[in-house]
Amino acid sequence: MNHAEGTDRFVLGMSVADDGFSFTSSIETALISAGTEIQSLEETIKSVESLRPNCDKLDYALAASSGVLCGIIDIFLVGKPGESPLGDVTDKWFANRTTDFAKLCGWDGKGDDPLSSAIGFLEKKFKIPYDQRGAGDAASIIFDLNPTNHHFKSLGHNPTLLGLFFSILDQFTNQSHFVSGGELISLQNADGKFELRGNSVPAKLFCGFVNWFGHLISDMSGSSGSKGRGMGIPSPFWAWTNDIIAIKRKLNIPVSQFDNTINELALSIYKEGYDIRFQATQVIPVFINEIIVRLVYAIRRLVKYFVTTEKEERSASAMWKACEPFSNPTVKRMLTVAHGTFCMMDLGDATIRAFITGGGTFNVTEFFLRLNIVGVGRFTISLYGEAKRAIVIRKAESEAQFARREMTIVENYLSGLSLLSELYDDKDLVDFVDDFKNSDMYVQAFQKSARLAELRKVPDNNILRTKSDIDSYFGGNRQ
Repeated sequence: MNHAEGTDRFVLGMSVADDGFSFTSSIETALISAGTEIQSLEETIKSVESLRPNCDKLDYALAASSGVLCGIIDIFLVGKPGESPLGDVTDKWFANRTTDFAKLCGWDGKGDDPLSSAIGFLEKKFKIPYDQRGAGDAASIIFDLNPTNHHFKSLGHNPTLLGLFFSILDQFTNQSHFVSGGELISLQNADGKFELRGNSVPAKLFCGFVNWFGHLISDMSGSSGSKGRGMGIPSPFWAWTNDIIAIKRKLNIPVSQFDNTINELALSIYKEGYDIRFQATQVIPVFINEIIVRLVYAIRRLVKYFVTTEKEERSASAMWKACEPFSNPTVKRMLTVAHGTFCMMDLGDATIRAFITGGGTFNVTEFFLRLNIVGVGRFTISLYGEAKRAIVIRKAESEAQFARREMTIVENYLSGLSLLSELYDDKDLVDFVDDFKNSDMYVQAFQKSARLAELRKVPDNNILRTKSDIDSYFGGNRQ
């Protein structure tokens, strides 16, 4: 409204909208608006900073120590199948769950060998047509099927979605599908006595699923005629090597040498005892590592909360926010360090043992028998999270930098407004904008504008006192 040269200048806030203009009608309003904007900028900066992990040296040390401890557990208590103290415990747990399931299904619990009796009961109750074991079967001649590998080669015995698909397919068609030597082999009329229950397709599908699941439970601890530990069902991780070959053969896609090599490796470690029971054993040190790190994080933050927060200011929600060990980037960084340390120890042990067992050459089977796949998978998840978080932070950093610069400008603006509010009591004077917008009588508005300019010490020859002065200033003679 008024113009001044040099340093004596009054700036009137104005924003442009689609339907016209809006003005800041007083310094008081401008102060409130600037304060609100600062709060918004602070929230933007805090949201970016919250993406960054806030680990101190002790956090890193404790996380690494947890990884070392669990690495020692993995090396000496997990080891490999047949030499695993924790594996013996896991085997007993699976055996007990098998007998519990058999009792749930009606087993009477009788027999000299309860586990063998329970398995035999479940095999009869959940009968399937693809249970050829090779002993005297045509399958043993066709593709080297025997009691030590039939759970792995038989697709219906694989605890995967494709295993479920082939199990139901075999039950509907009385077939038996196997993978051997890179080939998908199908036995027709696999069991002349088998009949899938159910009077409709949905009923048969349900019965097929129940048979698949029940038979897997019966085979978790080996077959009814197994001697010793028995051959359980294959690890879900390694069973995918069968899935790849089966899918490629069904789609007439050539099976590569790499596919065959990995499948043979999976079969060789399965025959050494690497089944779902041992896979579960490998979960134990990884789970302990996870729990220790999260507990350490929560306990440290809980102690800090009670030390730094006054008693009357404490609350359950604030306490949980301060120490919850799940969603914040700090505990995720600690988990990355812990699982990375664990994998480093596990890989080192597996590599050394592979060379020792191979007599100086690298024994691949020994390496993968000792490699904790669960730990590697968990560490991979942590690395993915770190990479994803780094990308998000990088994108948000430019926004945060802009917010910091803008915040500095707004703070300076706010300081200037505060100074003006102390020098001038212009609450009534600056409302000339409302008069200007809502009335055709400009005289009073111009008088207030001129008076305000005088208070701001604008030179008299630069004050626009009438509408004619304004029109002249902007280069027109409009009335």
